[in-house]
Amino acid sequence: MPEPNPIEREFGVPFPGTAVDPSKWTQTALKAMPDGHLDWRELFGREGRIVLDVGCGNGRYLIGSALARPDHDHLGTDILPVVIRYARKRGNQRGLPNLKFAVLGGRELLERHVPPHSVAEIHCYHPQPYYDPAKVHLRLITPTFLASAHRALAPGGLFVVQTDNPGYWKYIRAVVPVFFDFHELPGRWPDAPRGRTRREIIATQKKLPVFRGEGRANAALSEADAVALAEALPPPTFDADRRLRDLDRLA
Repeated sequence: MPEPNPIEREFGVPFPGTAVDPSKWTQTALKAMPDGHLDWRELFGREGRIVLDVGCGNGRYLIGSALARPDHDHLGTDILPVVIRYARKRGNQRGLPNLKFAVLGGRELLERHVPPHSVAEIHCYHPQPYYDPAKVHLRLITPTFLASAHRALAPGGLFVVQTDNPGYWKYIRAVVPVFFDFHELPGRWPDAPRGRTRREIIATQKKLPVFRGEGRANAALSEADAVALAEALPPPTFDADRRLRDLDRLA
């Protein structure tokens, strides 16, 4: 007989959690954003530590975190509706009241909808490097984005970033420490050694280097100073490693 709740796998790696009884399913869809800031208490029905995943893809990391940390509230966004549909479905089926997903860009989320100093963590896994020179301006990790992330985080809040693109990583290492007490993370994630995200799983299985780092918001940096620094820093015009294009399509 088939398993009542078969384990879902991506490239051989189990997806976090399994479906619960349909009577316990939740609604993780955030279908409409407010004109201004989100009200976290209204959104989640309680006061909790807020975790954001910008460019969350199919929600693998965020669903795992919501399962492991029920005392934290999680919001994931991505500009691709198809991956958010997968994320919502899995989040709903796992009965997670501390999880929401929305179709939205990370830059727009932080600039328009996140109250200042209201977030505990911001995660950004494998932001799209955009190989076409005409699309370089769409790259997410910019000085302006980092200033917005710094403003969104509570004092000492955590910023996490990961990429497998050497050019992107070189740029990240140069600009992120301006806003965060940043350090590189050797080795794999202890909570997900085979990969926190679908993209990381693929890159790891293909034995490609994956670059990871995290930092705490620099409490001595004011919002005005962060904006001024952002205006003075270079944009991400690095040359992305085009050999990774096939991996992008697979991921």
